[in-house]
Amino acid sequence: MVYAPGIASPPPAVGTVVVDTGRDGRIGEFRGVAGPYWSLRPLGGGLEWEAAPGAVRPATSTERLRAENARCNARSRGDVL
Repeated sequence: MVYAPGIASPPPAVGTVVVDTGRDGRIGEFRGVAGPYWSLRPLGGGLEWEAAPGAVRPATSTERLRAENARCNARSRGDVL
């Protein structure tokens, strides 16, 4: 997937980890297309949200690791996920 700000690219494969730049860099998994939007879900599960395709870019390996580590830390603290 090639990222160009404001320009939608073809949807990634389901399960691809992406960053929603329209929501302060929120990281999620691509779940599918919902009308003109892409459905994303937090890495550890939870409520999906819709994002404008032009505001979504692939997550870097560092971003993916940071999000997975935050989820593991929350789980170890007993936070609700």
